[in-house]
Amino acid sequence: MLEIVKKYVVDAHNNRLAVEIDIETFGKIEEILENYGLYHLMIDDNDPESLRLDQAKEYYQSVSK
Repeated sequence: MLEIVKKYVVDAHNNRLAVEIDIETFGKIEEILENYGLYHLMIDDNDPESLRLDQAKEYYQSVSK
């Protein structure tokens, strides 16, 4: 399980405005989201926009950092 250490940015009235996380955690979250999205592009064989494994690998390489 991914443990996310958060730091909150607050205003003068202590209202939360934003959350700060370290770059390593952000990278892990980003990778999880990309993998999840790619998986959903692959799972429906009846959908004309779904990807075969070779297409998915090619797509992943094109967006990989």
